[in-house]
Formats: sequence, structure tokens, C-alpha cells
Amino acid sequence: MRSPTQRELDLRMIDAMLSPVLGTEVVQAAELSGGGFAAVWRATLADGRSVVVKAGPADDVRLLRYERDLIPAEARYFRMVRDVAPVPEVLHLGDGWIATTLLPGRSLTEVPDAAAVREELGRVIARVHTIEGDHFGYDGGRPSGRDWPEAFTAIMRALIADAADWDVPLPAGILETVERHRAVLASVTRPALLHFDLWDGNVLTEGGRLTGLVDGERHLYGDPLLDLVSPALFHRIEDEPDHPFLRGYAAATGLVLDDDARTRLTLYRLHLYTLMVTECPSRGVPVGHEWHVRMSKMLAEELQRL
Repeated sequence: MRSPTQRELDLRMIDAMLSPVLGTEVVQAAELSGGGFAAVWRATLADGRSVVVKAGPADDVRLLRYERDLIPAEARYFRMVRDVAPVPEVLHLGDGWIATTLLPGRSLTEVPDAAAVREELGRVIARVHTIEGDHFGYDGGRPSGRDWPEAFTAIMRALIADAADWDVPLPAGILETVERHRAVLASVTRPALLHFDLWDGNVLTEGGRLTGLVDGERHLYGDPLLDLVSPALFHRIEDEPDHPFLRGYAAATGLVLDDDARTRLTLYRLHLYTLMVTECPSRGVPVGHEWHVRMSKMLAEELQRL
């Protein structure tokens, strides 16, 4: 199912975007699969280079509140982390689109048993987390706050407002639950740079090594534990002490998952599942679809745990 947020592009359009800024024509182009928000294409240039073009939704497409200006946000992320993580080089940032270098490798969705790569990813993300922001939450006028409880509450409040706009039912008591755990959130005092979207499709590998992180457009600043949710998507990483990502991250940081950390991880799964339920209609997935039902069930389970 193609998301309504994904633009329809073709070779002619890709060439019109790239040739004026890269100085050579596009001779071949093909859309890449795996994403559900932007249109992503691989383009071969006349000078032999292969590049990636990522185009955000058209201006008249409805989005969630935190999804404004995600393409320039991706450029910012790649530029911030390029010295500590393998990310694409930004070749050009256009109006609603970005051109980057093509990284080698395949995504972890195609190499699911790459434990060494996942452990390396944990160490790399630990380095990324040493980068700090000057606020908590998102930038660019999106949900943020002076401290982590304020920012996290603003993020959740925006998602609940999005759900109301799209007529997506959510269980009662989400904001009240977040507020009840405000003291646990307040233990986070450093706004670390977070990727947020570290599921297998955004991690590249080749030859048994980590070769790239992509899709950094949803980055924000806050609790490093937020980045421990998506590498173990649909699992509870705190219940899997031998998970390779956790092993690599803990070796680099000395992380110990005490009761407060476990509570925060549950809050961050609550956030992720609220987001995934809320975004369904914007991605062309109707309320009541099998995917929506599954995500709603997981959301309810995390809320019950809290």
C-alpha cells in the first residue's frame, strides 16, 4: 500500500531536480522500497555517480504536527552526526527534497541475524548521544520544552490532538499516565541527540559491518533511552539482556536498567505505539485495518503496564 504522503516521481522529474545542482544529467533512476513517508529514489548520473533523492510530501498533503519540515531536519541530522556515525553526505538541500550520497550495503531487514552489526550500532548510537541540544524535544517550532517532562508531554499532547483531527480512537488516560510519571521523566537532565527511528530498515550493513544510518529526519533531543525502543521493535529490550544492541550500548556507556529506566522505556513504547496508531490514516491505513488493530492492542498493553 503506497502512502498518500509519498510523491509520484519519474526519471524526468528526478533529472530536473538533480542536473542543475550536480552539474550532470540523470541517466537512470529507480524508486527504493521500504519507506512509508517520503519518496526515495536511487539515481545514476552521467558521470557514473549514484546518489539518493528523497522528496517529502507535497505542500497540500495533511501531516501530523511533528512532521513539518522533515526534509531539512534530515539534512541537519546528517550534518551533526557525520563525524561519529556512518551517514550519507548531503549533496544538496532543495525545496522539500534532499540529495545525498548512496551508502553501501543492505538494510537489516534483509540480514536479520546480524548480531555483530546490531552490537556495533549500539556503540555508534552511544557516540551520537554525546551530542547535546540546547532544548528538549523537536526543533523548528514543533513540540519541545524547557525540560524533558515538559517536552515529552508536549509531544504526547500533539499526537493526541492529531488523533482527534484524523478521527483515530485512542484509549483514555494517556496524558494522565504521563503526568503520573513526571518525576521519573525529570531524572533526565541532558538533551541528548536522538535518532528515534532505528528500526531495521534504517540500518545498513555490508561485510558484517555497520555501513550506514538513514532516515534521520525524525530526530529530537531528550532521554537516550528513547533510542532503545526502535532497535527492538515490538519487544521489551529490558527483558532481553543479551540483545546485541543493548550489549553494545551498555558496554559503551555503562548503562544499567533499573526500575526507573524500565518505567521510562515503557513510556517511550507508549509514545511509539500512540504515534503508530495515530499515523495510520495519514499513511492510507484505515481505522480497523489489521495493522491498526495490532498497534492499538500493543498501545493498550503498555498503558496497562504503566
